[in-house]
Amino acid sequence: MKKFMDADFLLESEVAKKLYHDYAEHMPIYDYHCHISPAQIAANHKFENIGELMLGGDHYKWRVMFSNGVEDKYCRGDATWFEKWMAFASSLKYCVGNPMYHWTHLELKRVFGIEEVLSEKTAEDIWNRANALLATEEYRCHGLIKKFGVKLICTTDDPIDDLAAHAEIAKQNNPFKVYPAWRPDKAINIDKVGFVEYMAKLSEVAGVKFETIDDVVKALDIRLDYFHAHDARLADHGMDTVPYAKPDAEAATKALKAALAGEEVCEYGVAVYKTYLMVKLGAMYKKRGWVQQYHMGAMRNNNPRMFEMYGPDVGFDSINDTCIAENLSHLMADQERTGDLPKTILYCLNPKDNYVIGTMLGNFQGEGIPGKIQFGSGWWFCDQQFGMIEQMKSLASLGLLGRFVGMLTDSRSFISYTRHEYFRRILCNLIGHWVENGEYPEDYEVLGEIVKGICYNNAVAYFGMDVDC
Repeated sequence: MKKFMDADFLLESEVAKKLYHDYAEHMPIYDYHCHISPAQIAANHKFENIGELMLGGDHYKWRVMFSNGVEDKYCRGDATWFEKWMAFASSLKYCVGNPMYHWTHLELKRVFGIEEVLSEKTAEDIWNRANALLATEEYRCHGLIKKFGVKLICTTDDPIDDLAAHAEIAKQNNPFKVYPAWRPDKAINIDKVGFVEYMAKLSEVAGVKFETIDDVVKALDIRLDYFHAHDARLADHGMDTVPYAKPDAEAATKALKAALAGEEVCEYGVAVYKTYLMVKLGAMYKKRGWVQQYHMGAMRNNNPRMFEMYGPDVGFDSINDTCIAENLSHLMADQERTGDLPKTILYCLNPKDNYVIGTMLGNFQGEGIPGKIQFGSGWWFCDQQFGMIEQMKSLASLGLLGRFVGMLTDSRSFISYTRHEYFRRILCNLIGHWVENGEYPEDYEVLGEIVKGICYNNAVAYFGMDVDC
């Protein structure tokens, strides 16, 4: 029987072990999509304790605690950090087969050098040992980022953000780069609560009065210039469902005016407004040499009582099962028709869409760009062992796994970079299986290039952002 999470954790063959230890293990990290706070990076935040660090914004952990019957005060409520830590530790033992068990122990090992299994019996000792380290300068925010060998981070930022934190970070002498990434969902989601209030802010920041849909396009173009000047090269769209209606400026303007007047917008109006902006934004990204990302398939804020109490993105989201193929094809075709389809990464949250994405890629590749259209890594509920394996097997079967830009963190935690290790072990084990099974030659010059590419090098080439510090 293998030891729990030993040096060869998840590596089931000699080829897998060699690929991981010789090629993947020490590659830098290129975190092109996450939700960590640029303000905390700018301030080199000092974490009060391991409770704040590990539980403060991690809705993955909150879901585990809720499922174990833990009261809400121990997740987001007014319990002390120590009480929250003990509640999480008491819940963790039930996570057999859950990636949270692996992630938590990788975090304890790689960040604090703690090998003990976390439980209600060991939690207080681990609390004390970890907190002693967090009290030191080395364990402030910058030190944690450096500990993982992170070379680049892209945060998630709204078009109306002033990017002051990024400007401050740019002045610092850090061995890593931090860039903003554009997330215009609030300007696009005409059907969501708060749209009118948000558009008033966007109008003010951009200095554009909204009378037609092209005024909105102009405002977004102005803000894109601002983001580009702050070194942004990446956009992200949270598309719970994929919108599509044939782009029509007049119909989109009618929908905009209705929404701004507080009127309900019909289903067609919502679709034509969103499609018009998405197509125009794609062209603006292409002109600037940006990459766009489509995150598809989430069903958000399912629990109305929790949404009213805490707002969005606090652990009450799930996988949607709508169809995406036809609308996604039309949306990308409208951008491609005019030569304005930028580099694009497609993520699906529902594994049923793996083959949809895997085959959609091939429709729009080209321009001499390796992997211009990417199948994004296993995301959110799928960034666990089986989800990542199925995503990579689908990509390998239908496209080019060797051109994959690899893992992203997609986390609000500064120590979730252990998920890159988790991914790399799974990657090497998958490729190792194919080699051991005689499905690919045992040529380590080629295999090493592929593994290093997926871990880091492909992302450097694909995104084109400066990683030299």
